[in-house]
Amino acid sequence: MRKMATVRRIDELNPIEGADKIEVATVGGWKVVCQKGLYNVGDLAVYCEIDSFIPTAIAPFLTKEGHYPKTYEGVEGERLRTVKLRGQISQGLLLPFDVLRNAVVPLGADDDVSELLGIVKYEPPVSAQLAGVAKGNFPSQIPKTDQERCQNLKREIAAAVGNSFEVTEKLDGSSMTVYLLDGEFGVCSRNLNLKESEGNTFWRVARELDLENKMHAMGDNLAIQGELIGEGIQKNPYNIKGQEFHVYDIYDVNKGDYLGPNQVQGFCYLASLKHVPVIDAACILSETDTVDRLLELAEGKSILNSKTEREGLVFKSNNGGFTFKAISNTFLLKNGD
Repeated sequence: MRKMATVRRIDELNPIEGADKIEVATVGGWKVVCQKGLYNVGDLAVYCEIDSFIPTAIAPFLTKEGHYPKTYEGVEGERLRTVKLRGQISQGLLLPFDVLRNAVVPLGADDDVSELLGIVKYEPPVSAQLAGVAKGNFPSQIPKTDQERCQNLKREIAAAVGNSFEVTEKLDGSSMTVYLLDGEFGVCSRNLNLKESEGNTFWRVARELDLENKMHAMGDNLAIQGELIGEGIQKNPYNIKGQEFHVYDIYDVNKGDYLGPNQVQGFCYLASLKHVPVIDAACILSETDTVDRLLELAEGKSILNSKTEREGLVFKSNNGGFTFKAISNTFLLKNGD
């Protein structure tokens, strides 16, 4: 589960040209604009990631003067987005460590304090065609699709230098999972197991692609995960007629692990399914591939539509295990998070 608010140590503080009251703090791989003089290098602070919904009770200053705070899940507050201040990209929010003064247990670096502060991930509303009718929660046997951002993995990325990665385009759509568990076929959105119902786009696409029979031919206790894109989804940035399902993962429930990139591509070829666009099937991570460099590589146009800014890149180890994503700042500034 994504940690929206964590205790972090401030790694760097740097001035912003032409700014007297603000500076930029580096926390892991993140750059955050903050009040000048409020923090020192090495201080512990609470870092809240973009996508966080921050209650007004914690940070009333986030609501612009003359405006009312938003309401999400019954709580007043504001959603954190990528912004640019005085030419400096800022992602997230820093809060003084003292905001945790009422904690009943000692807290230190990397501790998750999201629940303690009432900070949750903001999930945009979905259309009725995508929402469907819930059959239940997302199956517990299958991991949800949510890659960690490279900004949170500086040490891990440095340790992976020399390893081979499949690099694919991250598509801007809606996460879709189809599964076969003990012979039962099902379809899920990002968070819910869905009943088959008239008008539900996930189920309709699954039937059109004959995914149930294709999964039976492949074996039991498997899940195929991918991105559903096209009309009615995220404003259809690729200008696609209808909808398309692009596979990026296959999970083997019995083994408790994902199939390797080559196996996933091979299955898609044999089953006549679309795979997410592959940028590089065997990218060797080098010492120059810092977080900043990976974010630069994330910039660019989509393979599916040369007029569309791509959302970013996903890096998946060809040896298994380690995966992460780099999201384009151009995309974030234009579209929000």
